Amino acid sequence: MARPVNGKCWHCSQLSVEAARELHGETGDGCWNEKTCHRKRSHYRNRADNNQKRKGQYFSIKAQRKAEIKSEIATKLKTTPVALLYLYREPRKDAHLHALAIAIWQGDTKLEEIPAKHCMGMTNSQVRKYLETVLQDLNQRYGIKTFEPEIRYDPCFCPIHPCPLKTL
Repeated sequence: MARPVNGKCWHCSQLSVEAARELHGETGDGCWNEKTCHRKRSHYRNRADNNQKRKGQYFSIKAQRKAEIKSEIATKLKTTPVALLYLYREPRKDAHLHALAIAIWQGDTKLEEIPAKHCMGMTNSQVRKYLETVLQDLNQRYGIKTFEPEIRYDPCFCPIHPCPLKTL
């Protein structure tokens, strides 16, 4: 905590040096000291300006530190591309896969999107082979080796037009 302002010294700082020596010197109350009073008077006269300058420097340093931290975080958060697999399937365990789509994201920017493809008439091994070939291509382009956990949608949200489910 800061030291409280000495009222007597503050009042003295508002006077000229001659008036202060006369009031507080040997002929006055005797508190004048040649070694320390000049510095104290300067301090009290310029106190508001010095505090304002110090506060400005503090806030500029604080803002600079925040900017440095943000840049450090931004460099740490450089994300690698990920492949999201969207499956359009009913929630039943024995339901067939209606369609699938793939999107490649890096952070919050979409790099590429492989449009949805109907899987009707495809066997499970054909679907796996298709996904393996897509992963090989993604590995060559982006270094992606696996899909993120799949995202499941109901087939009624299938983005393909025309869709046989939507004509029913």
